[in-house]
Amino acid sequence: MEFVIITGLSGAGKTCALHALEDIGFYCVDNLPTGLLKTFYNLCETSSSASMKRVAVVIDVRGGNNLSNFYDDLTDFKKEHKAFSLMFLDAREDVLVTRFKETRRRHPLADNVPDKSVESAIALETTYLEPFKKVADYSVDTTNVSVKLLKERITEIFSGRRENGILITFMSFGFKHGLPSDCDTIFDTRCLPNPFYIAELRDKTGLDKEVYDYVFSFDETKEFVKRIIDFLDYSVPLYLKEGKSELVVGIGCTGGQHRSVAIAETLKKHFIELGYNSSVFHRDSRKITE
Repeated sequence: MEFVIITGLSGAGKTCALHALEDIGFYCVDNLPTGLLKTFYNLCETSSSASMKRVAVVIDVRGGNNLSNFYDDLTDFKKEHKAFSLMFLDAREDVLVTRFKETRRRHPLADNVPDKSVESAIALETTYLEPFKKVADYSVDTTNVSVKLLKERITEIFSGRRENGILITFMSFGFKHGLPSDCDTIFDTRCLPNPFYIAELRDKTGLDKEVYDYVFSFDETKEFVKRIIDFLDYSVPLYLKEGKSELVVGIGCTGGQHRSVAIAETLKKHFIELGYNSSVFHRDSRKITE
């Protein structure tokens, strides 16, 4: 059975993530009360229905104040070797505030803070959920991610099988758009020649052959990528040994459109050839056309 538990900050995209899982065949339940997790899991586990063998639930602060019991249930699941994964959705505070103000929704913890403000409610929720963020199998920062890209990211994580027990995701991004907080390690490619200064390449991305060929026409790039591969070839089996479900490798350049995209694609191809379940997620490359 594949059982996914989604939690995280209000406004970070949990409902969107749930819809993405529903689209790829998961039976989904939103806002499951914390006290019902074990009961619901057992029902799914013993069910003879094939539709109950891929299940996703959202549990968060809306389900009551028994988050400590929720955490204990997760601990018990691990001790009992239950099949489940925990996904945590996060976003920067100012972005969450903007989302609440745009939708005019009330934060679920507004009544729990003296000033009733969204900012104070987010701060309290962050404190409540910090233990879950630390133990999550998958952590997704939606600060700079559109709904469409979030759905693509969730689909990429949970589609297909884990051939070597770990999903390696290469995330290209632009430093000028902010650091992604969900990367396990980050490589900075801004030391390499930049296609942005070539007029005919400026409005293209690393997915275009002309840009890709330009990036890899330099010995510096080839050596840079070789050293990244050497490091990852050594470290990925160690992450796998520690039981990590997903390794997110950030590849950053200035705008996230040229160098980082080309290099992320190359790294993905390398690890696919090694037999790993490897994917790529270009966070900022589409900003060139938006």
